[in-house]
Amino acid sequence: MNVLIYLIPIALFMGGIGLAAFIWSLKSGQYDDLEGAAWRILQDDDQPKP
Repeated sequence: MNVLIYLIPIALFMGGIGLAAFIWSLKSGQYDDLEGAAWRILQDDDQPKP
C-alpha cells in the first residue's frame, strides 16, 4: 500500500506529459492535413531528370 504513494503521482505526472505533448501537436499543426499524405503517395514523382 505504501507503493501507491509513489505510483499515483508518477502516473499523474506522466499523464500530464502526454496531455502536454498532445496539445503541443495540435497547436503546431500536426493534424491539419490528414489526407495529404494519402494523396502524395499516389502521385508519380519519378520522372527522369533532363
